[in-house]
Amino acid sequence: MIGTGILKGMAVTARNFVGSYFDKERLITVQYPEERNPLPENYRNFPFLVYDGDDSQAGLRCVACKICEKECPPQCIYIVKSDDKKPDYMGKPQFYPKVFDIDISVCMSCQICVEVCPFEAIKMDKDFELSTRERFDALLMRKDDLAKSNDYYRRISPTDAAEVDRKLTAAAEAAAKKKAAAAPAATKPATPTPPASNEPAPTRASS
Repeated sequence: MIGTGILKGMAVTARNFVGSYFDKERLITVQYPEERNPLPENYRNFPFLVYDGDDSQAGLRCVACKICEKECPPQCIYIVKSDDKKPDYMGKPQFYPKVFDIDISVCMSCQICVEVCPFEAIKMDKDFELSTRERFDALLMRKDDLAKSNDYYRRISPTDAAEVDRKLTAAAEAAAKKKAAAAPAATKPATPTPPASNEPAPTRASS
């Protein structure tokens, strides 16, 4: 019959139109910013730096190895390594980034910096409300702007954060066991060797 497809399409449109008044799942428009759709866990926007503890500077996991800076395709990461060292979250003296900048006006959210970081120090954020009136300086994120706590990372990416915490905990336990095993060997006194005797060795009598 001619026009059957049009009638079926109009029926679907009418059903969705009427259903939108009763079923919230049929709503197409979200009343932003009062209402927001939940972001999927694998959503990524721009990088941020993870720190442990309460101090955003002392707890930074980054050791300024500059791998992310070298691997960044658009070259939007700029790092200056410190001249001194300070204890990291595990108490081990490490270098730290004196300067860590990311130009998010250039960043293409490729996540390569996250994948190459050996210290789980840089992750992808979900914050997309970053519009500003300025085009350049306001989009240059400094170290203080990039530093966010591990608790924040757990909230936005609970699955990935749990896996990272498990890996870091296992590494810390392995390092502690290795240190504990090496300590007794270092403190164990050496066995003294008996002094050489000047007396001749006894000879066996022949029968």
